[in-house]
Amino acid sequence: MSCQTVAFADVTRTRSGDPWASWWLREVDADPDYAEVVAPLILDLLRPRPGGTYLDVGCGDGRMMRMIESKVVGVDLSADLLRIAREAGPVVRYRLPSLACFADGSFDGCLVSLVLEHLPDHVTTFTELARVTRPGGVLALVANHPVFTAPDSGPIEEADGETTWRPGRYLRPGHTDEPVGEGQVVRFHHRPLGDLLTVASMAGWDLCRMVELGPSANQIRRHPPLAAQRHFVRLLGVRWTRRPVET
Repeated sequence: MSCQTVAFADVTRTRSGDPWASWWLREVDADPDYAEVVAPLILDLLRPRPGGTYLDVGCGDGRMMRMIESKVVGVDLSADLLRIAREAGPVVRYRLPSLACFADGSFDGCLVSLVLEHLPDHVTTFTELARVTRPGGVLALVANHPVFTAPDSGPIEEADGETTWRPGRYLRPGHTDEPVGEGQVVRFHHRPLGDLLTVASMAGWDLCRMVELGPSANQIRRHPPLAAQRHFVRLLGVRWTRRPVET
């Protein structure tokens, strides 16, 4: 690992008021599902071992870093979020999907929580994650499910009162934009599930487990209209292991 102790002056000189950071903190602080569903799922998929070293890719404010007892290095682009995350452990400011500042095989595993759908280049992402992970290491991913992110997808209430799901443009890559401030948007990239799994396999990842989740019971309790969508998938969780490097 070659860039764990980067000078933090590079971060603190960056202007504050990052709309991405404001959006992320607002969304996560207002949504108990991150603590109730997303974080436990990531931990269950990662299963960090004592003494291991892990990379939190798109660590944000370091929430997951604080929940993992093993050593965790965080990487993110947002200076505002990294100012908070550095209290949880070493952090590096870097633009994903490149992880060029880390040496090959630096980590026992990587976690990617609600980040992949915001990265325009998922091919390089999976390749770089494989490069910095030791053979046999783990990749734990939680993302909005591709069925949920497909452009023009969403629930439809039928005339008979039944709620169905409109698939939208599921089979083609695409994106949607969510406003986060004046003139600012957060982009959600959509890729079909088959594309994600194939790209990961070609990058050197072997699939171990895949989890698909709909609205949780607590979500439905807080938002009763979601009861009609309880059978619709919303969240994807995947655990891969790094395939041994061929010699």
